[in-house]
Amino acid sequence: MNTVEFNQLGLSNEILKAVMDLGFEEATPIQTLAIPRMLEGIDIIGQAQTGTGKTAAFGIPILEKIDTKNKNVQAVILCPTRELAIQATDELKLFAKYKRGINIVAVYGGQPIQRQIAALAKGVQIVVATPGRVLDHLKRRTLKLDQTKILVLDEADEMLDMGFRDDIEEILKSLPTERQTVFFSATMPKEFLALTKKYQNHPQTIKIASHKLTVPSIEQYYFDVREHQKLEALSRCLDMYDPKLSLVFCNTKRKADEVAKNLQLRGYKADAIHGDMNQSQRERVLSKFRNLNIEILVATDVAARGLDIENIDIVFNFDVPKDNENYVHRIGRTGRAGKSGKAFSFASGKEIFELREIQKYTKANIIRKNIPTLSEVENIRAIAILESVRQHLNDENLDKYARMINTFISDDVTSLDVAAALLKMKFGQDQNILEQKPEVKNAPQGGMTRLFISVGKKDKIRAGDFVGAISGETGINADLIGNIKLFDAFSFVEVPSEYAQTIMDALNASNIRGKKVSVEIAKDRDIRDRR
Repeated sequence: MNTVEFNQLGLSNEILKAVMDLGFEEATPIQTLAIPRMLEGIDIIGQAQTGTGKTAAFGIPILEKIDTKNKNVQAVILCPTRELAIQATDELKLFAKYKRGINIVAVYGGQPIQRQIAALAKGVQIVVATPGRVLDHLKRRTLKLDQTKILVLDEADEMLDMGFRDDIEEILKSLPTERQTVFFSATMPKEFLALTKKYQNHPQTIKIASHKLTVPSIEQYYFDVREHQKLEALSRCLDMYDPKLSLVFCNTKRKADEVAKNLQLRGYKADAIHGDMNQSQRERVLSKFRNLNIEILVATDVAARGLDIENIDIVFNFDVPKDNENYVHRIGRTGRAGKSGKAFSFASGKEIFELREIQKYTKANIIRKNIPTLSEVENIRAIAILESVRQHLNDENLDKYARMINTFISDDVTSLDVAAALLKMKFGQDQNILEQKPEVKNAPQGGMTRLFISVGKKDKIRAGDFVGAISGETGINADLIGNIKLFDAFSFVEVPSEYAQTIMDALNASNIRGKKVSVEIAKDRDIRDRR
């Protein structure tokens, strides 16, 4: 559909001025359709993907309809995660910049509840919250919704997937029956449609059709690499493309920590964020990322929906996501607000086939790309260094350094020799890890390694438990796991040699069916196998 300019939507001067300050002139399709209907008070079912401007689509009309003289809660926006609640609150405050008398508060778990109680007691018209914390406040009677006129469910399908249906229904039942109810969702599963029938009044459906689920402005590529090559491939891409900000997605919390630590050891300004971190830790890392104190954020999918940071140049899928929609949400963190972006995926083994399924689902062209060679990386780095040198040539304070260089100049050493030596020193010594083979002791012929695991039949362990534990903890495809033999007190599992160390590290740090296990490469214990 054709979009319209914001000044054609009948907005107040205060809201319109704030929108213009943010650099927006033309409304997105979801905004063009949703804003007029919400201003009319119509119940809406809005289906649109991440990155389409849903927050403004419901946030702007809410701000227009708030009675600033009434200090009671007039609108509630429910979000699936703390990050999304914070993001939506920040965005609403930007739109409300020139509309005085509006108080917006984010209410979510992980933050001291006394602080929220104090904020609510001062008088709040808009509450942006996660369902669990809303129920907590309702039970404490620190949040009253008897004058609430608008309820919005943002990312409704995600909330249902997270098991919030009972909480959502309890909140809906606590609201006045005379209200406007708006649901926004990327997909429309049966459970979602059942909610709309039960709690909405003749809703109008707004569906933003798209031939491609991913944004055309995002260039999508993949690298066919082995698991042990991924870190080096990532490093080379970072050096080659030199992104100001980049996101690296991993499938497991352990992998996110591991990748972030290894990037730090290589000299990159990186940090990790995932579900095992408490809220203050996550907010601290996100603050460092927003303020450019770190340039690379390594994350699990907990950040895929809730994270909204401008100017992310590249999204890296260190692991190919197991869910097609997660791919869409991940790469949607770049190429926002009409800007271009890049998405790189590192695919190993069966991940190639998973990536092909994602390509069919998204109807996007994900192009195979070769890993940058050391020569290509060196050339790019040389150009960057020489450009920096060019800028410093205009510096008036070079005399002291020129005199130092002059002491080296002789019949045998020219100024060009000195410059070349300094450039080489700047590069340092690169190691071509991509050409090295993984070192796994006692790896059998055929690329498989037999692992000894210290649990067996007496522990009520089944072969499927090993498959589930390995896949769940490492993200390795179950099809890659080889022969499994169970004995009373121990078991043997064959795994690809290149993943053996990763699997051992993961299982030694976890439990299988509640049992702490010890895992190592099978050695003389093979003798027991023959008994």
